[in-house]
Amino acid sequence: MPGIVIVGAQWGDEGKGKVTDLLAEQADAVVRFQGGNNAGHTIVRNGTSWKLHLIPSGILHGDTICVIGNGVVIDPKVLIEELEELRARNIATTPERLRISANAHLIMPYHLMLDHAGEAKLGQLQIGTTRRGIGPCYADKAARLGIRVQDLLDEKILKKKIIAALEPKRLSLRPYAKDPRLDLQTMTEEYLTYGHRLEPYIADTIRLVHEQLDRGRRVLFEGAQGALLDIDHGTYPFVTSSNPVAGAACIGAGVGPKDIDEVWGVTKAYSTRVGAGPFPTELDGGMADEIRERGGEYGTTTGRARRVGWLDLVALRYAARINSLTALALMKLDVLSGFDRLRVCTHYRGAEGARFDDFPYHQTVLHHATGEYEEMSGWPEDLRECRDESDLPLAAREYLQFLAESARVPIALIGVGPGREEVIWTQASESLVAGNSGSPTPAAAR
Repeated sequence: MPGIVIVGAQWGDEGKGKVTDLLAEQADAVVRFQGGNNAGHTIVRNGTSWKLHLIPSGILHGDTICVIGNGVVIDPKVLIEELEELRARNIATTPERLRISANAHLIMPYHLMLDHAGEAKLGQLQIGTTRRGIGPCYADKAARLGIRVQDLLDEKILKKKIIAALEPKRLSLRPYAKDPRLDLQTMTEEYLTYGHRLEPYIADTIRLVHEQLDRGRRVLFEGAQGALLDIDHGTYPFVTSSNPVAGAACIGAGVGPKDIDEVWGVTKAYSTRVGAGPFPTELDGGMADEIRERGGEYGTTTGRARRVGWLDLVALRYAARINSLTALALMKLDVLSGFDRLRVCTHYRGAEGARFDDFPYHQTVLHHATGEYEEMSGWPEDLRECRDESDLPLAAREYLQFLAESARVPIALIGVGPGREEVIWTQASESLVAGNSGSPTPAAAR
């Protein structure tokens, strides 16, 4: 029975929330396995926009169990606010619908302070973090100074762990010495209050997920960010603090590699990136502005304008390899309508003239690499009414075929507008998702 991982195949912001929302319609459980509220998924349903940061995208489906896995770092204040907002909009957020891993780590007030101070100290060398405390929280986790969700249920342990975590940070936190948020008693009481609010949701999520898989249920594993922001495999140090690649679904949800049947990589028909770091196909000027405005390329969490570029097949092939992608979901094809000519990066050219077919491992090479392009015909037609591949203009079909052949991964889903109904399910989606369950495939839900 399929365990399907959904990951970003670029630098994040590819449309994973929409893809998860579509597949969750037939899923029994959706598990978020890494990242924190530094990520955001925007879903448009019936003209209404939903912005989710911690809660899995499956929450909009009444029968789907949503799980925040042990690999996620949680700001409890943000989580509670998100729950309240969903409840106010008549979305059921009962403990039967949402479960939180007792082993997930908590973002504390000092993590936010350290994140702000760290970025400010770097000056022009800033990484471009969202300053949500994500990196310092993961650092404490690795240093075995982390505070976990289960600690919210034991005042003595919570207080003891806060003291232990604060001790090595005294010097770094000196500028915030008088900040009331750092008062031990205040912090303890605040987080105990969060614990009382969240206690009904806290569970052994590893057991829950395995129960679903053992019963032959369909489980989606939802990642945040994208493969090129992976802390091990991305454009380090301009990366996130966790592993957004498919393999991390096993660690962040507590399942084994054999529990994963399919890996869908989500990519746009062009490229975007938020924050600093190399971006070989980056555009500037009028073309970049036009794509940015057409695609609404502004961060869900921060509102920051995204950097924009042509689709990068060197990076996409790399993402396909390190994630073992079985399918691509290609989003925002409609944004490219109206351009006479399109460009697709097929190779890189280094500063000294060397040609690269594969993603360079050395950061010095990558930082100075520029794209080499294949030029293709554009199309004038509006694609938003297309619901079958045959509805697409010939130039658009040729563009898709070239991408799939170059990436060596079939395209299962094509996004042609922001709405959840504005998609095309391809024949590849039927063979990839049908599995052995007899459940309806996405194509049957068109």
